[in-house]
Amino acid sequence: MATERRGETTWQGDLMSGSGTIAAAPSGAFGPLDVSWASRAEEPGGRTSPEELIAAAHSSCFAMALSLGLAKGGTPPEELRTSSTITFVPGEGITKAALTVEGRVPGIDEDAFRAAAEDAAANCPVSKALAGVPETTLDARLAG
Repeated sequence: MATERRGETTWQGDLMSGSGTIAAAPSGAFGPLDVSWASRAEEPGGRTSPEELIAAAHSSCFAMALSLGLAKGGTPPEELRTSSTITFVPGEGITKAALTVEGRVPGIDEDAFRAAAEDAAANCPVSKALAGVPETTLDARLAG
């Protein structure tokens, strides 16, 4: 079954000095969130950016995909700590997406974990949506 998710933003003013508000999500999970050019290109200052929201979506989508892949392989994870860093360069756009994951996964070795992480990174829907990003990296390791 297909699902649709919706987001709304109201922007006031020009790009450089204006600001906006991302409306509360219909799910009630977050929002409202303030957004501005300065929060995107400089320092957040208590406001978010499209790239921060993409990074959150990327890390959670990847964690779900990796959890599924590991479970299908017979080694469900106890815990996956994931992060995504999205690099934005004004005038160029998103130039890099970097995923990092550290997992506690009984019964798996480093190579198998890395292979599962690579598959998840290539196939999670948000990674696919970011396929046009010039540089993507993955750092996957088991917790020590």
